[in-house]
Amino acid sequence: MASDNLIFVGAVQGAFGVKGEIRLKSFTSNPADIFKYAPFFDAKGALLFEIKSWRAIKDGFAFVARSELTREEAMALRNTKLYVPREKLPKTDEDDFYHVDLIGLKVQSILGEDLGIVTNIIVGAQDILEISNTPNVKKPWLLPFTKSNVPVVDLVNKRLVVDVPDGLLETTAEKKEK
Repeated sequence: MASDNLIFVGAVQGAFGVKGEIRLKSFTSNPADIFKYAPFFDAKGALLFEIKSWRAIKDGFAFVARSELTREEAMALRNTKLYVPREKLPKTDEDDFYHVDLIGLKVQSILGEDLGIVTNIIVGAQDILEISNTPNVKKPWLLPFTKSNVPVVDLVNKRLVVDVPDGLLETTAEKKEK
């Protein structure tokens, strides 16, 4: 399976109980939907888990894999990222995007200046774009992914148009002037 066809949907948090159940954190819009998209794969497309059963628990879910694991084996999988094929997921609305679709997009200012590429998405209450390879900027910088900061997401042309808030991005030339 091609890894560029996989979407990150959750992560193993460790074992749950003593019978090899796996604690899972879901990153899908409706958290329980993650099990509709199973089985789970790793980032390279290798099968990780087929689901035998699952249940909701505090702060996530616990599931039993078809190939049952010991508690120690489940704990060893902590922080394993879970992926599913894109075609298993619902189509996105016009203003919705899968994070994988944004990684690697060129970033341009509203004036057309090259500001780098999206190298990561930090998921949280407010998703944040990590942008690297910005001319005259040594380190990656962060931009909250809001409609006002990112008015244009152009997947066809593989670019984002951003309106960077004043003072957020300081170039090396500006630092020397101070």
